[in-house]
Amino acid sequence: MSGAVGRRGERGQASVELIAAVPVVLLVGLVALQLLAVGYAAVLAGNAAEAGALALAAGGEPQEGARAALPGWSHARARVSADADSVRVRLRPPSPLPAVSRRFEVTADAAVALP
Repeated sequence: MSGAVGRRGERGQASVELIAAVPVVLLVGLVALQLLAVGYAAVLAGNAAEAGALALAAGGEPQEGARAALPGWSHARARVSADADSVRVRLRPPSPLPAVSRRFEVTADAAVALP
């Protein structure tokens, strides 16, 4: 009889553990998604910096070249600067929290060897 009493006291234990684990699983998922967004933004910034450097080498506007290489959602999050032989692109990754987005801003540089 004592075994049956012990089992009754454990009913619902799995449900309680599941409810306690849901916030942890969601937090881990959000962190993973944020890291993926940072990596994606780094790739986009690198590609845009290269496109801007190519435009600079061809005698065009490096800012226009860099912005043309970025997807539409990132135009408001990007800052492009150029000097005589290099292009720098700073890009904030998408994030539900603006403070997180600013903290994980990525930067990419591309240089041009002009003759």
